[in-house]
Amino acid sequence: MADILLSTMNDLPGYEVVEVHGEVFGIIVRARNMFSNIGASLRTVVGGEAKGYTTLLTDSRNQALERLTEAARAKGANAVLAMRFDCNEIATQMSEVAAYGTAVTVRQIER
Repeated sequence: MADILLSTMNDLPGYEVVEVHGEVFGIIVRARNMFSNIGASLRTVVGGEAKGYTTLLTDSRNQALERLTEAARAKGANAVLAMRFDCNEIATQMSEVAAYGTAVTVRQIER
């Protein structure tokens, strides 16, 4: 992932965009396990962090980023600008996490 720069900004200070490759995304859909669902249900009663879900979503975001960078690399890009996450629930049992942005080639501005 280190060879692909990721930025939530529309530009990258100190760099100029020399080529736009288009939209790229990385998606992961993960099923929740029964024990996480039970633990989360208890948390809604007593309060506190649902650590199983926190881990699930953190891992999902990291995997979505890995897939995003693979897609950018496949297009010949070295950066992704305007990167965003989108999260959804599917059939109340699965979580979808998408990372998306615009794949570009950037060059560091010489000063």
